[in-house]
Amino acid sequence: MQVILLERVAKLGLLGEVVKVKEGYARNYLLPQGKALRASEANIKAFEAKKAELAVQNDATRADAQAVAEKLDGQQFVVIRSASDAGALYGSVTPRDAVDAANASGFSIERRQVVLTAPIKELGLHTVRVHLHPEVDATILLNVARSVEEAELQATGKSIRELAAEADAEADFEIAELFDDIGAAGRDDDGEDA
Repeated sequence: MQVILLERVAKLGLLGEVVKVKEGYARNYLLPQGKALRASEANIKAFEAKKAELAVQNDATRADAQAVAEKLDGQQFVVIRSASDAGALYGSVTPRDAVDAANASGFSIERRQVVLTAPIKELGLHTVRVHLHPEVDATILLNVARSVEEAELQATGKSIRELAAEADAEADFEIAELFDDIGAAGRDDDGEDA
């Protein structure tokens, strides 16, 4: 099926292009979302009449999205979740969680704008892309932690695994010292066992 694009569509084309797409993609996504029109003679003439208006409207929405992207890009948001000692989450962090965290900080983004390449299933800092407009993206950082204190530690660059390894090493050292003290107490002053 041939359609006329009413806006830029990623990996498909720019505003005003006539492209060939599969029937289902056109019927189920492009046409209902208002991203395209069927490429009939009447629609092509109607599009040519509205082309300048659509271009101005696209420029305005792109400028708005660019303004939001400048404020949003690089922001860090904290998401508190339950997790095991090893750092594995009991569940996962979803786009809805990213939206809730951003909206709580005064931004206004929608769930469909958040792009997760893979589910977030462990504690730590995760980079997430926010698709604000077909031509504008921003990147945010999600700090997934078990508590606010833990999130502050992660923000300084320490990971949960590093902290756990330090705690284990410290505990092993204390146990070794304790056994050394017990062994020393079992010997008398001459160095012989009692």
